[in-house]
Amino acid sequence: MASWKHFKDFLKKNSMAKLKPAVNDGDHMQGNTAAPVQFVEYGDYQCPHCAAAFPMIKQICKKFKDELLFVFRHFPLTEIHPMAQPAAMAAEAAGLQGRFWEMHDLIFENQPALQPAFFLLLAEKLKLNLRNFQRDLQDSRLAEKVDAQFESGVISGVNGTPSFFINGNKYEGDYNIQSLSRAIKSAITQKA
Repeated sequence: MASWKHFKDFLKKNSMAKLKPAVNDGDHMQGNTAAPVQFVEYGDYQCPHCAAAFPMIKQICKKFKDELLFVFRHFPLTEIHPMAQPAAMAAEAAGLQGRFWEMHDLIFENQPALQPAFFLLLAEKLKLNLRNFQRDLQDSRLAEKVDAQFESGVISGVNGTPSFFINGNKYEGDYNIQSLSRAIKSAITQKA
């Protein structure tokens, strides 16, 4: 006969938010694609909490380089961050020229300066084809990709940014390097 504790553990385990869809070829990834840990962030380029998490994520990716695949998905909170959607579009437009991660980093590093004209300066700095970049900023397919990632976040239980998933499970711990590192180490150990 199952105990009440087992029942509560079952409920907790089965009510845990899961990543939907799973990491796939449409995602922007950094790191080892065969890594034992997939670390997914749903982020908003204008969110101050995401900007604060940005250097921490860089440290974590460096620390766990061969054991970690990092994925970034867009979750622009447009009602409170009007430049989040244009920034996501700029990152996606840069991605069409193979420079998503460089644009991603520059956007977070320069978050207070986010304006449409500034994205062109960043594109110029990255030596992108500016004509193509400007055209791609208006591409409805890129807007649909950003919207689809936002919707996947809602389905996955994201209710704010940044939100993290480790191996498909929503991370509910503290957002500091020690807590995230412990959770990632635990996930590595479970896969071993």
